[in-house]
Amino acid sequence: MSQSSFRTMSVAEFVDASGAKSPTPGGGSVAGVVGALAAALARMAVNYSIGRKSLAEHQPALEDAERRLRRAAAMMLEFADEDAQAYGTVNELSRLPEGHPDRAGLDAARLASAHVPLSLAATSVELLRHFRSLAGTTNPHLRSDLAIAAVLARAAVEASHWNVAVNLPSLEPAVAATTQSTMMSLLAASRDLSRDVEAACQAGW
Repeated sequence: MSQSSFRTMSVAEFVDASGAKSPTPGGGSVAGVVGALAAALARMAVNYSIGRKSLAEHQPALEDAERRLRRAAAMMLEFADEDAQAYGTVNELSRLPEGHPDRAGLDAARLASAHVPLSLAATSVELLRHFRSLAGTTNPHLRSDLAIAAVLARAAVEASHWNVAVNLPSLEPAVAATTQSTMMSLLAASRDLSRDVEAACQAGW
């Protein structure tokens, strides 16, 4: 299956492919799709806020947010493709016999398998920071959607933590230590930010 097809597959096709006996799409690609849904759901809240008279003072920021969230969703789907490609390469090269010239690319593929979810997590944390700023400037009737977007963005980080952790043993010790430290910082930030967004969305209920 072409990895770029994740961006054009139907929801039903992606769900079916995720459950098939195939190495991809796996957890990393699913995390990317979850991250894309987080950005999309927040974008819906923004779109229901643009043009609203009671939020007139926030219109420039909301229009900018709509563009940013659209780009973020596209980026998350790219991460889904990149993760599948990286893992597919690791899976393919690992099956080659020792001494095969193509195995020279295995270390780079393993590094990509750790760094793609790390980048996905970093992007998800930036989304959560953006959601926190939107909590008081968007249509209050969409508070639950913005809160769910935060839950999904945190889930994308939690999933990325597992995808990074499973690849750490295959990395050089120094690289593994730096990668793990960065991932743990992102994980902690995502939990704090998600809690902030949910609390802001719940305020007044």
